[in-house]
Amino acid sequence: MSPLATRRRGRERAILAGRAPSRGDAAGDTLTELRLLAETAGAEVLGEVLQRRGSVRSSTFLSKGKIEEVRTLTGEQNANLLLLDDDLSPAQNRNLEEDLKLRVVDRSGLILDIFARRARTREARLQVELAQLEYMLPRLTRLWEHLSRLGGGIGTRGPGETQLEVDRRRIRERIAKLKRELEGVVRERRVQRRGRRSCHKVSLVGYTNAGKSTLFNALTRARVYVEDQLFATLDPTTRVFAASGGTRALLTDTVGFIRKLPSHLVASFRATLEEVSEADLLLHVVDASETDPERHIEAVEAVLEEIRALHRPRLLVFNKIDALPDEVAWLGLRARYPGASFVSAATREGIPELREAVLHRIEEESRQERPVDGRAPTA
Repeated sequence: MSPLATRRRGRERAILAGRAPSRGDAAGDTLTELRLLAETAGAEVLGEVLQRRGSVRSSTFLSKGKIEEVRTLTGEQNANLLLLDDDLSPAQNRNLEEDLKLRVVDRSGLILDIFARRARTREARLQVELAQLEYMLPRLTRLWEHLSRLGGGIGTRGPGETQLEVDRRRIRERIAKLKRELEGVVRERRVQRRGRRSCHKVSLVGYTNAGKSTLFNALTRARVYVEDQLFATLDPTTRVFAASGGTRALLTDTVGFIRKLPSHLVASFRATLEEVSEADLLLHVVDASETDPERHIEAVEAVLEEIRALHRPRLLVFNKIDALPDEVAWLGLRARYPGASFVSAATREGIPELREAVLHRIEEESRQERPVDGRAPTA
């Protein structure tokens, strides 16, 4: 069961806590994103606590002063959940819950909960369950702590430890089974890609909620699900993309990325993300209305590097230009990112120019792969 799944009937009442990496606006942006994650997961955010120091407390992550601040906020707002913007060790999670008498969910647990809500297809559910179990396994001990509190003696501690080991074994067996099933998914996708070798393959990548799915619909006339939420799309969708000049390609919409995306989640979605690493061209979609788009670009590039796709040819596409405050902001982006495309998927402004840019890049990559004598390469 996902970390936030125990109180579905009423909204969770949450306090947010994060650590400022340094002085400046970046700290506020961090908690803004955590708030969006919390609201996407169905929580009601009642307060925020920001810890302004470089190091963390090894036992509880938060300092004693910030723990007291959380305790005060919890009492005033009647909160029942603390959401951390960083990943906690099992010991830190346990110590915080004991100290605050409050349920604590870290960033990975929160993102996994959102993915669990978004998973619709069998493949997505398999991938999310695998990530959840790998996240849960090192945290399993605290679920059986109530048995250790019974004290020593016959019939107390031993059975508790035995049950813990039984649960661990069952989880490991389930993980192994899920990995075998996902290997089958990987093989199926590879067979499908072999059948598409004659087609140019283009994949949309980008920070979550950058408007990739809306752009996908604008380019392919598809009707994939679009929502102004984080991680609205989990399953890859592929449609024919017809550029000018008669060139046809396959365009794939993929899951959005985010800062500090859990590594085990990236590993679990390997079958899905192989669509990215095998693409002939990546359209890196960026929200033009973001105050600091470079941070989002860097976060996406970090995930691309993790899945070994950073070397793939890329075209930077700034979406949502209709949301820019004025022409000065637009000109500033153009000067800062020469060679990028600028579009509005909602109003379709810039879509024809983007098609031309994609066609140009596809032809350019084809020329680079073609031998000097012009003959097709032999197998």
